[in-house]
Amino acid sequence: MIISKAERLNSVKEYYFSSKLRQIKELNDKGMDILNMAIGSPDMAPHQTVVETLTQGAINNGIHGYQSYKGIDTLRDAISTYYQSAYGVSLDPKHEILPLMGSKEGITHITQAFINPGDTVLIPDPGYPTYRSVSELAGANIEVYDLLEENNYQPDIESLRKLDLSKVKLMWINFPHMPTGAEPDPEVMRTLIKLAKAYKFLIINDNPYSRILIDKPFSIFQVEGAEEVALELNSLSKSHNMAGWRLGWVSGKSTYIDTILGIKSNADSGMFYPLQMAAAKALLLGEDWFRDLNEQYRKRQLLIFKLFDQLDCTYNPNQVGLFVWARIPDHIDNVEELVDDLIFNAEVFITPGKIFGKNGERYLRASLCSNEQNIELALTRIKAFKMALKERKEAV
Repeated sequence: MIISKAERLNSVKEYYFSSKLRQIKELNDKGMDILNMAIGSPDMAPHQTVVETLTQGAINNGIHGYQSYKGIDTLRDAISTYYQSAYGVSLDPKHEILPLMGSKEGITHITQAFINPGDTVLIPDPGYPTYRSVSELAGANIEVYDLLEENNYQPDIESLRKLDLSKVKLMWINFPHMPTGAEPDPEVMRTLIKLAKAYKFLIINDNPYSRILIDKPFSIFQVEGAEEVALELNSLSKSHNMAGWRLGWVSGKSTYIDTILGIKSNADSGMFYPLQMAAAKALLLGEDWFRDLNEQYRKRQLLIFKLFDQLDCTYNPNQVGLFVWARIPDHIDNVEELVDDLIFNAEVFITPGKIFGKNGERYLRASLCSNEQNIELALTRIKAFKMALKERKEAV
């Protein structure tokens, strides 16, 4: 390069899955057949009517130009209707909803919109790595709060009170929680809203998993007073099998939405019209869609439990969302060595929990985004792997 990279990049590394999937591809290109049980990219298709809406819309004339930075009325109306139906929450479609090209870009836009260098951001451990990397790129001071198994992965209010909350500007939460599958404790959520009001910081609930294996979908706006101090990101990626379509939104008070729009309007020029119409179609699907979807995921979850049983892991059978989070047995010294052992000797890739923070170091995370046949194959391979290990130990 004739110039050096920006100094801000010195604080962040390449995303784990970006490099790991490159390694997996190289191994598969050399003849291996590694089953990817790690990534939360839904393998099932969107509803047929959603695909038809996109394809029919794309052949129409007059829809290929730039679209509104705030999204079309039809999409914002559909998001509002969806929130009322799914969560019992009322959102003003004109002022309290901003469609996004996937909710992941919303993490960046929100951070850029509200954080100055030196501002403090609270991020969970374990938690989605992008919360940290985007905060570091903005020059934020990062304060980590622990989510522990013995506390059912809820924020510990007393520990939070011991922090200097006067310097906090944003707090990232993610309930239902990824990677642990924990649902939110209502009393903890109410207390967090009170803390945010008292210390004047903004809570952002990253909420893409609220329709997966859950009886009562959660939104932060169900909590009294949340509209004053909270934003919520949501997405069609997991709930409607549309991860590659890059369709999401942020919702909240109009003043917050307008502030985020100041960043977003300088980052893109609106979303393709047929995509927005298809998203609106997806959001208006009935509860039958989620019943059928979760029926498939429940079957897969039970198989993943069996897979972790083979590895002598322990797990909460009541966890929700698109993954299974499991603690490795005490006799395993190094999780990453186990992950690599599974890749090279069982041809199965499972995520090491440490990529989500130090509190994930003794855990593995497996995805439900593989069909039953592939999960059964992974289970067979891991059984053979365990048998080979046993025979090697007996030989010694």
